[in-house]
Amino acid sequence: MSLEEHKASTRDKLIRMANQIATFFHSKPREEGLAGTAEHINKFWEPRMRRHLFEVLDSGGEGLDELVIAASEKIRRPSDPVTAAQAAEANADVSG
Repeated sequence: MSLEEHKASTRDKLIRMANQIATFFHSKPREEGLAGTAEHINKFWEPRMRRHLFEVLDSGGEGLDELVIAASEKIRRPSDPVTAAQAAEANADVSG
């Protein structure tokens, strides 16, 4: 499997998981569904997963249930990952 195929597969799985959460919360009143979708993702998805979710959202949200898109305002956006070079630079600044 190529890197691009792996990324597409990961993206598809993430979209499917987010949509499954939304499907459950569609049975609730709208505001409860929005809050529940966001709370579930905030509570159980690690930052890397939420980062990938926001990549999908930032590129238009194609494939995502509208409840996930609407709940995204309440989902915590993780900070950008720190690269090894950035960490080394920060350590040099502190120790230097």
